[in-house]
This record gives sequence, C-alpha cells and structure tokens, in this order.
Amino acid sequence: MKTPRTRLLAGLVGLSLPATVLLVVSGAAGGIPGWEGPGWGFAGGDLSSAHEDAYWEGVPSSSEGETVRWPPVATFSILGYDPDTGEVGGAVQSRVFSVGNGVLWAEANVGVVATQAIVDVSYGPQSLALLRDGVPPHEVVERVWELDPDPRPEDWTREGRQFAVMDAQGEVAAFTGPRASDWAGHRVGRHVSAQGNILAGPEVVDRMVEAFEATEGHLSLRLQAALEAGQAAGGDTRGQQSAAMLIVKEDGGVWLNNDVVLRLQVDDHPEPIMELRRLVELAAAQRARIRSGSR
Repeated sequence: MKTPRTRLLAGLVGLSLPATVLLVVSGAAGGIPGWEGPGWGFAGGDLSSAHEDAYWEGVPSSSEGETVRWPPVATFSILGYDPDTGEVGGAVQSRVFSVGNGVLWAEANVGVVATQAIVDVSYGPQSLALLRDGVPPHEVVERVWELDPDPRPEDWTREGRQFAVMDAQGEVAAFTGPRASDWAGHRVGRHVSAQGNILAGPEVVDRMVEAFEATEGHLSLRLQAALEAGQAAGGDTRGQQSAAMLIVKEDGGVWLNNDVVLRLQVDDHPEPIMELRRLVELAAAQRARIRSGSR
C-alpha cells in the first residue's frame, strides 16, 4: 500500500492575494496604449462588454484625489487533458508582469483551473476543493461564482470574472462574466477549453482549441501550440509580457513523490510565448534523456 503523502497543490502561487494588491506591469515592455496612468493592471479579462468605459468611470480616487482607472489586462489561457498519459494542465499568456502568479492552479488526480479577468485568485483553490469532493466542473463553475461575495463591486466586480475548470478526466466548464472587457469569451472542446479577454476577436480562442486538437505529442507541446495559434490569430490587443505553463500527474514529475510534470514561468519578456517554447523544448529534451537512461 502506498504511503499517503501531503496533497500537492501546484498553483503557481499558493497565496490568496488581498483585494487591494495590484500586479505591477513592468515598464520593460512599454506602457499600456490608451492609458496614461501608472503601469498597473490585473491578470485577465472575459466576455465581450460594451460597458468598459462606463464601468471604469467612478473608480475610487487615489490618495492625491485623482480618479485612478485600472485598465483590464489582456489574458488568454488554455486548459487541456491527455487521456493517454492522465496528465492535466494549462498555459497562459498576458500583458501583465508574472501572469503565472495566480492564474493557473492544478492538483494531480483532481484537475486544473484558470482564473483571470477581474481576477479573484481564490477561485483556484475553491474550485479544486469542490473537484476534490466530486463536484462536476459545470457545477463547480456555478457554485464558485454564485458564492462570490463581490466585496468590491465598484472597481473589482464579480461580473468581470472569467475562469475555467477541468477535472482529472478532462471534463471542463468555463464562465465569462458579462462585464469582462471586449473582446472576451471562451470555447470548450473535447478535453480542452480556451478563454481570454481584450482579444482581437473570437478567432483567437477558436484557433487555440483547433491547434490543441490538431497537435500530437506531449501535453506541453499541445498547450504551447495553442498559445502560439492564439497569438497568430491576433492574440491580445495590448501586447505580450509574460507566460506560464503548469502540468500535473501523480508521480509524473522528476524526483521522488513529485506530481508536478512541468511548472514553467516567463515573468517579463518581449516575446513570452516564444521564450516559453524554449523552456518547453528543454523539458522535452530532459524527458528524452531520462527515457534513454541518461541524466
């Protein structure tokens, strides 16, 4: 009988950030077009909304008495499952510094979650807890959103949340809030879900799902192909800055008692998807060496 071990929660961060914390967009990638405030943003965005300008009016003032408009930051992500290996995981790209710090959450034998847009990071661990209890993904999505207390409806409304939930068998459900920033939405396929906000259009998520389904090989290569296809279709309309990938499987990682197959993070790069590709290929080379008996 296998000795039980502490459950591994492989979120790229294990913290529920206070609602007052903003992710600082690095100046290295340039300012955000059309916005003259400091380089702040938050990870994500969702379903199309014609209300963005009206929504951002009246955001609470800064300490200097000026109205601070915190613009949504474009994000697109992909969740996927490989029935041949049992691996489940996700990948994400965003126009924000270090998007990996909060968007992707996964647990072996449980599932994977992407939480973005007007983001509540706690959606990740909340969703995994429900999956662990056997709640199906579509019900997880309903429960988590309905139970959101919406503590800051003026400037951080739950109406702008976007998240996707996939269980360990590849069943998936997604939600895009009605006040997410245009264009935002999601597309669900067999063992795959693509979602994003402030995108060039629906073709971004469409091409992502198509690329995932058409690509062969390791799950990391299929997730990577989806990100590249999304960017080639127009990607997010405000540029690129960071990317991340997370894949889990029980005992699927290198070393003993390691459920993390891959945890890759590009925090700040002019071409984060291509830099992520470099890391994915390094990981593939390592797997090949291990299979051959060399290190």
